[in-house]
Amino acid sequence: MKYLLVLLVVVVAVGIWRSKRRAEVAEQARPASPPKHAQSMVACAHCGLHLPQADGVSDASGKIFCSAEHRRLAQQDTERH
Repeated sequence: MKYLLVLLVVVVAVGIWRSKRRAEVAEQARPASPPKHAQSMVACAHCGLHLPQADGVSDASGKIFCSAEHRRLAQQDTERH
């Protein structure tokens, strides 16, 4: 009876191990999500920082800046000169 109980525990342990292994293999075989579309990178007209075009702040002339503060500073610089 003791050997039968040990055999039952081993069979259950192997069954659990195999089911977890199958789940891991199935997860690895699942295709990755499609890549996201690349965004155009632009440089800030004031400091030169590169950032995605969608994150930039533009002025009336179409220049792109990394922040509203740099847009304001660039406008001040053009007014001085």
